[in-house]
This record gives sequence, structure tokens and C-alpha cells, in this order.
Amino acid sequence: MTTYDDRASLSDLTATVERVRGSVEGVIEGKPEVVRLALTVLLAEGHLLIEDVPGVGKTMLAKALARSIDCSVRRIQFTPDLLPSDITGVSIWDQQRRDFEFKPGAIFAQIVIGDEINRASPKTQSALLESMEERQVTIDGQTYELPSPFMVVATQNPVEMEGTYPLPEAQRDRFMARVSVGYPSVEAELQMLDVHGGVSPLEDLQPVAHAHEIVKLVEAVRGVHVAEPVRRYAVELVAATRSHPDLRLGASPRATLHLLRAAKASAALAGREYALPDDVQALAAAVLTHRLLPTAQAQLNRRTAEQVVLEILQHTPVPTAGRQSGYGDLGRSIPAYPQQPPRSL
Repeated sequence: MTTYDDRASLSDLTATVERVRGSVEGVIEGKPEVVRLALTVLLAEGHLLIEDVPGVGKTMLAKALARSIDCSVRRIQFTPDLLPSDITGVSIWDQQRRDFEFKPGAIFAQIVIGDEINRASPKTQSALLESMEERQVTIDGQTYELPSPFMVVATQNPVEMEGTYPLPEAQRDRFMARVSVGYPSVEAELQMLDVHGGVSPLEDLQPVAHAHEIVKLVEAVRGVHVAEPVRRYAVELVAATRSHPDLRLGASPRATLHLLRAAKASAALAGREYALPDDVQALAAAVLTHRLLPTAQAQLNRRTAEQVVLEILQHTPVPTAGRQSGYGDLGRSIPAYPQQPPRSL
């Protein structure tokens, strides 16, 4: 549990996140919930998958987030001829030294932008598995650590589009959350014409936070308290996906861990030192949906994974707490958990 000194530092670091949020929202108009989810994943030490049709700002969102933080950034354009060694790196024989020299690949950066990740073959996509889970790369028996913070922001087009490959289940499971940018509102699109009509705002975007500040904020998020009823609630939600009749593949234990970490980051963004069931509810669809596989019958009935998650949220009892210590503010009384319909980011 955090101390009073930690609480003050968390408040200070939250101001850093607000600067990053304002910087990104200056480029991505009318999508504050999408920007908030991206920051939540960053603070939760996860990876973000942005899926939508071309032209809605997927790559721009990833670039705006990367440029708002003063850290190393690499972009990988996934194409059918991309090789795994282009991502991880390769050992090259040095004639002068008469030894192999390792040449790092594009994955050796603090924020890696994977553009149109599902246009590469599954073999190339799998080159990201070790780095995304263990934050390291193994080449020729030698292990190389990746920098911190480390985040993969990948974009993909819907699978039904030409020239795309479905992401393997193991690859999808390593992304903490998936988000769709969606089309902007009429007002936001008019504002976009004013802002982007001349020079792209990305060209003038300057870093508003340093990498070491993000590392400190991540450490503060780790100290956010999660009460046992909230942890049990997250486990029950994930377990319900494994026995639902409309799903042939439920969420993994990794999904439970990602949901808990995301809930802690959401609480920190709200200025709280403790997570609530509301945090779990708000993130359940984004964290779980891309990991689920509907049955053939559910697909015939046009039942989507998101509909199943919303149904599970409605039927899973929400934990409540009265004036008890141990739920948050270092023993101070906490109001009862609000019981309200599930909401999404």
C-alpha cells in the first residue's frame, strides 16, 4: 500500500500525464477516450493494438504518443517481405575483429510503432513475442535487454481487408488492450480540416515528458492498492469467458493480470490510490475482447465478442464495501462501490 509521501508524488506525476494527454489530444481531435486508454496502457506497462479502417488516424495516434515523450522511437512498416531479423536484429561477421557483431533491430527502442502489423506473415509477427512478454531479445543464444519504458503500439486493418493475415492467438494475447479510433464527429472533422489543412501538427509536436518521468509514474502505479473483492471480481469476469457457450476460446490468466494492471493505472489517472470495480468495468471490453474467439454458431447469429463481454458484465455481481479499512486511503473510510451499468472508455 502506498504511503502519504507516495500519494504526493503520485499527484505530481499525474500532472505529467495530463501534459502528455493534452499534447496528444492536440493532434487527435475528438477522441479523448482513445487517448486516455493509450495512456492507461502506457502506465500499466502494456502494449496497445489499434484496429480500424485506413485513414482514421491510427498511425498518427501512435506517433503523437511517441513524440510527446522524450524517448527513443522506432517505426516498423510491416509488409509481406519483412523478415524476423529486421525486427530483432542479426549477428554479422566482422572481418577485422574476426568475430560476430550484433546489429540491433528496430525493436530496440522505448516506443516501437508497428504499422499495419497484420500485413506481415505470422512468422514475422512472432518475432515480437519474446520482446513483448519478457522485454528482451535472444539472438544466437545471447540475450539482450530492452530499454525501459518499453511499449509496442501496433496498428492493424480489419482482417477482411485485402493482403492481411490474422494475428496469431499468442500475439493478440500479448497486447494489453485493443482500441478502435472510429470516425470523428462532424465538428471534430471540421476542426481537423483547420488544424491539418496546412501543416501537420506532428511536425511542431515537442516532447512534454521525459522517459525517466514515465518510469517513475509506472512505479507509482504499481503501488496502487487493489482490495481482495476487486481482485476476485476481475478473476470472475475472466473465468466467465472460459465457460460461455458463445465462445470457443476464453481469456487467459495473462488477461486477468492485464486487466488488474490496467485498473490500477486507471485509478492513478483518476488521482486515486486504490482501484474500484468501476475501473475494472470500464476496461473489461478493451482488455478482453480481442482475446476471445466466438463459436461458429455465434458468428452465424452475428454475436460479437464485445457483446459477450457486456453480457458477462451485466450478469457478474459487483462487489460492494461499506466503511471498512484496507480498501484504499490507508485506513480512512471509503464510500460503497457504486453499482451501475457497465461503462466503457
